[in-house]
Amino acid sequence: MKRILVIDDAATVRLYHRGILESAGFEVSEAVNGLEALERVVEGPFDLYLVDINMPKLDGYGFLRELRAKDIPQAPAIMVSTEAEDNDQRLAYACGANLYLIKPTKPAQLLAHVQTLLGARQPS
Repeated sequence: MKRILVIDDAATVRLYHRGILESAGFEVSEAVNGLEALERVVEGPFDLYLVDINMPKLDGYGFLRELRAKDIPQAPAIMVSTEAEDNDQRLAYACGANLYLIKPTKPAQLLAHVQTLLGARQPS
């Protein structure tokens, strides 16, 4: 079963994404900010990260920079944010995001992108 780490400081957003991903058969873990997410990475491995930008302690950009600098197997990361400016997207990609989506995401859209990045149609 593929493991996904959902990183967002908003409990309602984590719950929304968890519901979508678990209904498709993925195993989901959560973190409330980038710092907690880095601690969870040690417990990993994860197959994909779903990352918000604006979070306390360590934002999504900082999380991705630190994650990509680690000497560990790397997994794809989808940055999911309400920030819709081109600069936000450019910075996300520069930090190591594989995809940038604007909130709110539609369930079918999110699952299609997740499955594409995982290289599979079925979560296994």
